[in-house]
Amino acid sequence: MQRLLPMLALVLAATLPEIACGHEVRPGYLELRQTGAESWSVLWKVPAQGDMRLSIHPRFPESCGLAGEPVALQAGGAYTERTSIACKDGLAGRAIGIDGLSATMTDVLVHMEGPDATTQITRLTPSAPSFVVEAAPKAIEVARTYLVLGIEHILLGIDHLLFVLALLILVKGTRRLIWTVTAFTLAHSLTLAGATLGFVHVPGPPVEAAIALSIVFVAAEIVHGRQGMEGLTERFPWIVAFTFGLLHGFGFASALSEVGLPQTAIPVALLFFNVGVEIGQLLFIAFVFAVIALARKVMRRLAVPQPAWTWRVPPYAIGSVAAFWSIQRIVAF
Repeated sequence: MQRLLPMLALVLAATLPEIACGHEVRPGYLELRQTGAESWSVLWKVPAQGDMRLSIHPRFPESCGLAGEPVALQAGGAYTERTSIACKDGLAGRAIGIDGLSATMTDVLVHMEGPDATTQITRLTPSAPSFVVEAAPKAIEVARTYLVLGIEHILLGIDHLLFVLALLILVKGTRRLIWTVTAFTLAHSLTLAGATLGFVHVPGPPVEAAIALSIVFVAAEIVHGRQGMEGLTERFPWIVAFTFGLLHGFGFASALSEVGLPQTAIPVALLFFNVGVEIGQLLFIAFVFAVIALARKVMRRLAVPQPAWTWRVPPYAIGSVAAFWSIQRIVAF
């Protein structure tokens, strides 16, 4: 398998210019909390870089008007605006949309909370940039929204994918691979739940740097193993996967905290976000093995020669990208 992964590793590494920090493209976030019969507090957050931010804006019904001066702040890679609105006859049955969303490639998560803590969670996309406020939000909508968010997070989180790819290269044998992936899943599920529910508090920047370093470590273990120096990961891959899985779980929790959890459906949202992460991880593993099977067939048919040095390409590509992220994240402390 080591000889058939160079191209896949390079493709993932090539995404570095577009996603220099190694993370997914974050969605926008609109939060409305009802403070009175016809009044709502509004939090609007949109991804930003430097002085630039996405040109998208929430659009409320014509019966709504500002009830306070907006307070804006741009920091931490996001533009945040807080204000309040007054809507005659409320918002139930009325449409809320995001102007400019159809011209982007991002999503917006809408979190609405009523005075009795009832919650409606909606995910708006470029193809569906508006929705109608429900009088009685449904739990199934929360489940669907957070399931999709979990899948998107892992599939667009290049650092997490590189770690999984490195494990696939290093671990030999189907049984050992299953145990390793299971240990990684169990570990990040524990820390995701603990951090999201507030039982564990860990600063984000050091965790992100440690995640990048975990990828460097596993990439180095691949090189050492091929040179005859069997390392800890090759001997006990499930222990290493579990240990570093705890770190990756904190990374997942950090992403989830940016969009928040509905107070009336925290277990449902947390469960389905985690299920979405697992589905995304399994989809990636299936994709890797599909590429391997296809490459084997093509190389057999075309009799393509494989130089002895090709095994070095995946670990060095993965390790180089992860080392860049490590330096970048440490400097950003």
